[in-house]
Amino acid sequence: MGIKREHVVFTGRVQGVGFRYKTVRLARHYGVSGWIRNCSDGTVEAQLQGREESLDMVIQGLNQDSYIRIEWITRNPIETVMDERGFSVRY
Repeated sequence: MGIKREHVVFTGRVQGVGFRYKTVRLARHYGVSGWIRNCSDGTVEAQLQGREESLDMVIQGLNQDSYIRIEWITRNPIETVMDERGFSVRY
């Protein structure tokens, strides 16, 4: 199975609850690269790149947090970024 990249938007109680930092921790654990940031409309957007099962594990891990409440997730495939390393928070 190859590498894929997704643009993901999370809606719900996803700001002010450690969401971005938990995502960084999970992404690094599962070998996912990309970035995450808060949006002015209260959502959080990310670009996640890795094996499909790794992307799924990151999202499943976020759904298991007692402070985070994801109400809606939009996942759209986008073009991969060659030689990307690491996962970061963007401001």
